[in-house]
Amino acid sequence: MKLDLTDKIAVVSGSTSGIGLGIADGLAQAGATVVVVGRQETSVATAIASIKAKNPAALLRGVVADLSTEQGVAALIAAVPVADVPVADVLVNNLGIFNDKDFFTVPDDEWMHFYNVNVLSGVRLARHYATAMAEQGWGRIIFVSSESGVAIPGDMINYGVTKAANLAVSHGLAKRLAGTGVTVNAILPGPTFTDGLKTMLAEAAEKSGRNAREQADEFVRSARPSSIIQRAADVEEVANLAVYLASPLSSATTGAALRVDGGVVDTLAM
Repeated sequence: MKLDLTDKIAVVSGSTSGIGLGIADGLAQAGATVVVVGRQETSVATAIASIKAKNPAALLRGVVADLSTEQGVAALIAAVPVADVPVADVLVNNLGIFNDKDFFTVPDDEWMHFYNVNVLSGVRLARHYATAMAEQGWGRIIFVSSESGVAIPGDMINYGVTKAANLAVSHGLAKRLAGTGVTVNAILPGPTFTDGLKTMLAEAAEKSGRNAREQADEFVRSARPSSIIQRAADVEEVANLAVYLASPLSSATTGAALRVDGGVVDTLAM
């Protein structure tokens, strides 16, 4: 099985670190021209350099844009044309933020910020790119949701709600695009060993004396005890699923919510 994305253009939101960077790297390895998007020029440049270090032949473009705003999405759309082709063949809506605040301490403006970043960024990008995909008869749209969108954690309710919204949007959009050759799917990572998780657990690691990896795995065992693998996933393990879904080989998979959560969600379905 060869995942070949040669001549495809892929836009990956929030791709300067974590799962987004891993997906961008994987798509580039499969031959796609990848548009790396972040809010800061330095982070975009660093991400591109890290991909190039492993794959010097990678075809990459960098765009600096804040996709939590309409203006930022418009800036990305204006900047994306590659080789005079103003469309994307693959769109990965990865941009997302999370925290572990108590429900009663999260004000309205923070709820709205989470919604703008985690939901509306993907809605706006899909609304733009899906039209051209349908016209050309081929496309892949992937929403990076979370197991927290199915099993809403009590200490991350606002995050879980936005990730549930990702599932609703992706499933509905798949139906809307029926018969066009465009597939729309969501992936549901569980706790993944990213810089974001390390930051969230930094204080706990300092208190326990564990290193970052050990603390991440302990977090899974204590906070997500239903996990079957009993550890945090590696970024590459999540990215591999996204690259498959972006490829021509996934043509019969659409409207799906595919778990790469290590078995955290204890159910036979989904």
